Amino acid sequence: MPITPTYPGVYIQEVPSGVHTITGVPTSITAFIGRTERGPVNDPTTINSFADYERNFGPLTLLGTMGFAVRDFYLNGGSQAIIVRLDNGGKVATITLPATASPASSSLILEAASVGGWGANLVASVDYDTKDKNSATPQLFNLTIRELDPVTKAVRNSEKFINVSVDVNDSRFVPKVLELNSSLARVQTNAITNKYNLSTVRPDETIVSSGSPPEPKPNPIGAVGGNDGNGLTKTNFFGSGMQGAKQGIFALEKADLFNLLCIPPYTPANDVETDVLAEAVAYCRSRRAMMIVDSKSTWAKKDTAKKEFSDGTYPGITGPDRTYSALFFPRLKQPNPLRDSQVEEFASCGAVAGIFSRTDAQRGVWKAPAGIDAGLVGVPQLSVPLTDDENGELNPLGVNCLRAFPVIGRVVWGARTLDGADRLTSEWKYIPVRRTALFIEESLYRATKWVVFEPNDEPLWAQIRLNVGAFMQSLFRQGAFQGQTPRDAYLVKCDKETTTQNDINQGIVNIVVGFAPLKPAEFVIIKISQLAGQIAT
Repeated sequence: MPITPTYPGVYIQEVPSGVHTITGVPTSITAFIGRTERGPVNDPTTINSFADYERNFGPLTLLGTMGFAVRDFYLNGGSQAIIVRLDNGGKVATITLPATASPASSSLILEAASVGGWGANLVASVDYDTKDKNSATPQLFNLTIRELDPVTKAVRNSEKFINVSVDVNDSRFVPKVLELNSSLARVQTNAITNKYNLSTVRPDETIVSSGSPPEPKPNPIGAVGGNDGNGLTKTNFFGSGMQGAKQGIFALEKADLFNLLCIPPYTPANDVETDVLAEAVAYCRSRRAMMIVDSKSTWAKKDTAKKEFSDGTYPGITGPDRTYSALFFPRLKQPNPLRDSQVEEFASCGAVAGIFSRTDAQRGVWKAPAGIDAGLVGVPQLSVPLTDDENGELNPLGVNCLRAFPVIGRVVWGARTLDGADRLTSEWKYIPVRRTALFIEESLYRATKWVVFEPNDEPLWAQIRLNVGAFMQSLFRQGAFQGQTPRDAYLVKCDKETTTQNDINQGIVNIVVGFAPLKPAEFVIIKISQLAGQIAT
């Protein structure tokens, strides 16, 4: 607001600079979708380590391969991941704690915090050693919930909640206490009345007496029911109504941002269906993300991979979506700790995503996540050893190879999108070019929202050029573009040439941003000649 002077003197006014600093978005947040032992279903959960994964979704399991992929992601330098657990008909285990009334009735029904057979290992016990135990009408109780090892029956996890109550007006109302503090159990809700399954009477004390004098000992009540359901199918990813309900892959609508998507095979013996892959890549395109596609488990040799990939039978991704995906071959051979460390084949998507993340942190999203620095950690062997000539047959098709070299070890040795076949002559041939564009697009999309509803004229255009230009200049100084000068590396244009009067009348401002991408030196050619007997002139 301009100052209205009323008295002789000095007036001070702070004038906005018009600077809106643009911060680049993260580039390697990886979303994993699949089956786990436990955890919330259709609810994206952000984790920052494999320990976080185990706390939220349980240890490695034979139910699916996602746990192995997440493990490989963090072994190879992954940073942040988003986990979406899917379920196909799993049941939740329940524990019924009887009331003190006679005859006994259900006072409190607990259920496992999530569906799955893991809940059958829960036990619960109640004791009355509370702060009101000497009261004439004690109402409080202590609730202990334990998870037992299914084989040894040793306690894996234990939670105790003291001085809780079944009184809804009490500050320690047991359903709310469990919702906020327990990772093991909840109070069951009646599906019809939507009310908690508990009475106004506290549950009976679960103790037995033995010895002389009698010594109270806990007598926990075990859970019943609970199972893991069936294996995943396409309908668990793209079923009817899932987009509106934000379920399946569309659960990622609840996540603010992800850059990479991995759908590991549902089981080691099966591959993800081609139509699931195709629809998943289409979703990645709408979210400005890339999908890492695994090679088929049946590709036991180079010829099979070349034939099936060339025929288009796998992965079934066509059109513009091809630039938002990349395929890596062959699979990894690793010891399986759940099968006495027998060496088995695993999908490579998790390890490759970890290398993407590691490369981004060390060099930037514009550096190809491949080469001798892109070593595969925790991978003692590859399912198909490839030679240079075999690699030379697959690379021109757009298949990225994983290679094993003496001394160097196992590395990623390809950086092409699925649109990277030589005959396609695509401008999005290389992974770092596509990912750099996505990084710039997402960063500018989020950082220019302040422009909406601003007066659409030269002062606004000048601010846009200033802010977007400063962002592009910062990337140029980091080495993200070709060229020796900013003029060679990028352009930002927003003026009366890009935004006509007709655009202004329609409320449109057009911003043109261009950049000269860095492309990997895929082929190194050394020319050698003899210098013999040359005479100086």
